[in-house]
Amino acid sequence: MNQFPKLLILIGLVLIVAGLIWQVGGRFISLGKLPGDIVIRRENATFYFPIMTSIIISIVISIVLYLFGRFR
Repeated sequence: MNQFPKLLILIGLVLIVAGLIWQVGGRFISLGKLPGDIVIRRENATFYFPIMTSIIISIVISIVLYLFGRFR
């Protein structure tokens, strides 16, 4: 049972670091406004679906988890 609180703390720290990188990195890399993201603007509404952003984030997370599992 001692491992579960440590795991929650680790997950929290990873989320904090990811949020900080997203905040600071957003100034240099316009993640969320990539070619391939769908934006439909009408008179009263805007629809935004970040397809390429989702794919890139998925690839990065997959690589990180693969490397984590590989070296663990």
